[in-house]
Amino acid sequence: MNPGKILVADSMGDYLLKLSGDVRVTLCGTLNRHIEMIFGSKDVKQVVVDMLDADCLDSTTLGLLAKLGLHCRKNYGINIQVFCENASILRTLECMSFDEIFDIFQDVPDIKEHSHLHNIRMEKSDIDDVRLQVLEAHKLLIELSPENSREFTDLIRALESDS
Repeated sequence: MNPGKILVADSMGDYLLKLSGDVRVTLCGTLNRHIEMIFGSKDVKQVVVDMLDADCLDSTTLGLLAKLGLHCRKNYGINIQVFCENASILRTLECMSFDEIFDIFQDVPDIKEHSHLHNIRMEKSDIDDVRLQVLEAHKLLIELSPENSREFTDLIRALESDS
């Protein structure tokens, strides 16, 4: 699998996150920092997550995307637009109820590549920060759909006991 990478662009309230390769917990600090930056914006008009080049997303990445989706719906009244053709990722999004907070499109958007798309600075997180981000991400997955609790309750308990 290709190593994970996150590219971003923003312009006057429009935000784009492009996930490519194998996006895992090693990128959670970077992704979380960028999400928090979006939360600090007063005028968010649109958030697009391009997963067209993503091979795999781990549960921590999914939890952080749930955080973004729940926040955008509650605070800005918008659903995130997600573009994805990967059947495995689409199945996961559906099983975990992401269709409740995302508008998911399997068709490739008819737009030009965003000219300001760039790598975001890698965030180096210490182990305690990573543990807290993983814990928050998995709690959000359960909040999104209580059916997810079977999969993540033991992990949450283990992370909470390590605190």
